Amino acid sequence: MNIDHPVRKVLIVGGGTAGWMTAAALSKLIGKKLDITLVESDQIGTIGVGEATIPTFIALHQLMKISEAEFLSQVQGTIKLGISFEGWQTPEKNYIHAFGTTGQGCWAAGFHHFWNRADRLGLALDYGRYSPELMAAREGRFGHVREAPLNYAYHLDATAYAKYLRSFAETQGVKRVEGRIDAVHKDAEGAIASVQLSHGAQLEADLFVDCSGFVGLLVNKALETPFEDWSKWLPCDRAVAVQTTSVEDPIPYTHAIAHGAGWQWKIPLQHRVGNGLVFSSEFLSDDEATQLLLSEITGTTITDPRVIQFRTGQRQSHWVKNCVAIGLASGFIEPMESTSIHLIQRGIVRLMQLFPYGGINEGDRAEFNDQMTTEFRHIRDFIIMHYHLTDRTDTEFWRRNSAMDIPEPLAHRLALFQQSGNVFQGQWDVFGENSWTQVMMGQGIKPAHYHPIVDMMSETELDSFIKHQEQKVSRVLQKAPSHLDFLNTYCRAPQP
Repeated sequence: MNIDHPVRKVLIVGGGTAGWMTAAALSKLIGKKLDITLVESDQIGTIGVGEATIPTFIALHQLMKISEAEFLSQVQGTIKLGISFEGWQTPEKNYIHAFGTTGQGCWAAGFHHFWNRADRLGLALDYGRYSPELMAAREGRFGHVREAPLNYAYHLDATAYAKYLRSFAETQGVKRVEGRIDAVHKDAEGAIASVQLSHGAQLEADLFVDCSGFVGLLVNKALETPFEDWSKWLPCDRAVAVQTTSVEDPIPYTHAIAHGAGWQWKIPLQHRVGNGLVFSSEFLSDDEATQLLLSEITGTTITDPRVIQFRTGQRQSHWVKNCVAIGLASGFIEPMESTSIHLIQRGIVRLMQLFPYGGINEGDRAEFNDQMTTEFRHIRDFIIMHYHLTDRTDTEFWRRNSAMDIPEPLAHRLALFQQSGNVFQGQWDVFGENSWTQVMMGQGIKPAHYHPIVDMMSETELDSFIKHQEQKVSRVLQKAPSHLDFLNTYCRAPQP
């Protein structure tokens, strides 16, 4: 399909994080020749529970020249250095998946190969001791350390973030239309021609961006794009969420606490905490999940518990005819590793890179779909790994997870690491070698072998090398203030 006329009018259907991120980025970065409109209804709520990001998020903000301090203050933001996984391998075992890089490797082998040999010789400390981000998380530290910058992301209030982006986008010329869409009209080729609002107005565009959430008003209902279902690998299909008041200083990491039929998140903002329980309805009812979550939280509830149903998977195509799906309309995996906002961002960036100014062509559309599909599947495999690599046998939920057949690419990655300690980052894989290594080791895999290049070092040299890595981390920590001091001096949010 080719559209001869250039793309100048863009209509974004739906607000929330996906809609307003799209509007803000397009208008700021490529919007001088575009007429951008966003339509949303105040009567339709947004999911708005996703409150954590990963480091890739920062790059888009930098491109948009958003003030970090102002943004963090407006969204109750705190710093995230990683995720504490508690009770995943066994009920008693915890580990942290931290951002950044652990130790220093060489051209042939990552640091974990050197650590593996040192550990066998009794020369090594816990693997996490060589990660500055992990140690800063444990000690509750964060600062912009110029000599050795920490890799970080944010915890934020998703609803406040959408409001912030709306204001930002409107100053860039984005027009907002209030209204509920009653009908979607297509042209003779099956592309979307316009949407009709309940009050009778009709909105036309050259390119439509579907940010309508799980409903997929355009990509699903109007264009009937098939859905690739991953529920056989990802067992949870519901979440219950509630906000509570803070009873302690915010920590610079997310809690992911395993339970008998799912897991609980705990995300600290400046003046409140986001709490949720992701669970399988096969093993836990909505009422049981709600009661379990309420029994585990601290502080006073600010909101009523809200149950959200979801299906894991992705659209078989993310860009269909003249419609690009961004956010939940394009697919959903899991909140576990905070990839939902990342996938929104990646969809936006790819759209801008392949933007069809001269008309929509099949080549650009196919490339967009290939990249998005590949990245979704990499993330899917990374998330499956958390459920599959477990020694828990205390519930049917965990027994089934450990015994399930997993996708072949994931099976290959796990076998490779188990046998030789080798790990790789695939194309369009947001999780690098350090992330895969931390989680595989955290969930109980210890490679049978290490790379032979490590044996080029004598024991004395290896001992000196390992100690040097620890000392580098210690020097970073000495320069980083407490997380609370950083928030108070850099981006203190007003009391709600």
